[in-house]
Amino acid sequence: MTSKLDNKTQAQLFTEARTFNAFLDKPVSDDLIKELYELMKWAPTSMNCQPGYYVVVKSADAKAKLNKALAPGNQQKSMAAPASVIIASDSQFYNNLPVQFPANPTAKDMFASNETLRDTTAFRNSSLQGAYFILAARSLGLDCGPMSGFNNKVVDETFFPDGRYKSNFIINIGYGDASKNYPRGPRLAFADVVNIL
Repeated sequence: MTSKLDNKTQAQLFTEARTFNAFLDKPVSDDLIKELYELMKWAPTSMNCQPGYYVVVKSADAKAKLNKALAPGNQQKSMAAPASVIIASDSQFYNNLPVQFPANPTAKDMFASNETLRDTTAFRNSSLQGAYFILAARSLGLDCGPMSGFNNKVVDETFFPDGRYKSNFIINIGYGDASKNYPRGPRLAFADVVNIL
């Protein structure tokens, strides 16, 4: 990877991409969701731990269950979106480390014996994977509406009753209705948030 992406590609991923609150009545196929995962799975994670777990909520029954956990301001837009994806973390991710990260044969035991390290690692890296999920979706022509306005406890009890997985955040995905976008908010200036030492 030695070449800079062209401006059009950068725009689709970053500078012209928006957070969408409304979507067109156009379905997102299971095949496209699989293609999305096959892209985003290459996201970097510490020790290649890959704790992310993804529940794609599409059916009317699943949407009704999710709706009970959403903050009022997120209900209508999520129910209208073609799909809502629960980005979660696997609390038992370390069981995969002997295969995923053979370079360190003690990695599994390190996480198994340290709950704080395990939980922090799972949350941090599933967040990173969720960010790559957004980039992968955008690269495939999908729009995203990530959100954190929901009751994690209700989501976990509903979708992960055995307690193994923990919800992190939710992303509505589909084909955005740009006519319903809010004006784009400004971004912080380089000088305000970057310090090169």
